[in-house]
Amino acid sequence: MTQARAITLNALSLYAVALVLAAAYAAQFILHELPCPLCLLQRILFAALAVGPILNIRFGPRPSHYAMSLLAAVAGAVASTRQVLLHILPGDAGYGSALLGYHYYTWALIGFITAIVLLAAILLFDRQFEEDRAVLPATGGAFAQTAVWLVIALTAANVVTTLLECGFGACADNPVVYELLKHAA
Repeated sequence: MTQARAITLNALSLYAVALVLAAAYAAQFILHELPCPLCLLQRILFAALAVGPILNIRFGPRPSHYAMSLLAAVAGAVASTRQVLLHILPGDAGYGSALLGYHYYTWALIGFITAIVLLAAILLFDRQFEEDRAVLPATGGAFAQTAVWLVIALTAANVVTTLLECGFGACADNPVVYELLKHAA
């Protein structure tokens, strides 16, 4: 795999992360389901998963960049597994609504495991780490730059909505209102 193809794949992975974050926002704002603390942690870990691709687009593919994403994916798998295990007992309705029969935290687990497998697979292609003078890692093209800024914007929005939901204290286990907006009204 050439460096140019690796950068394109990294941009595609950023669009996938953006899709996950946008879907989480759809559940939050369209279905009016405030995320629980573990859900918020999973969102942040999806955003952390994007750090490696962003660095690969900016500086060129490096194993250390993939390693950062791999660590985020493992941490995300742990957090989502924890939430799955919290709701695994028979009769437990789970937290939030389900999509195609699975709750969002189950989809998050599937997403993080998929990321782990894909990151391990992409690390098998050594040629992407060779310097390619034809590719300017600092740009990555408009397709890649749009992906970078989309993930950054969604992550920043997540920080703002989390602050509105939780205020400056610990988040409620089962949030029903935006804490900062409750006090403002």
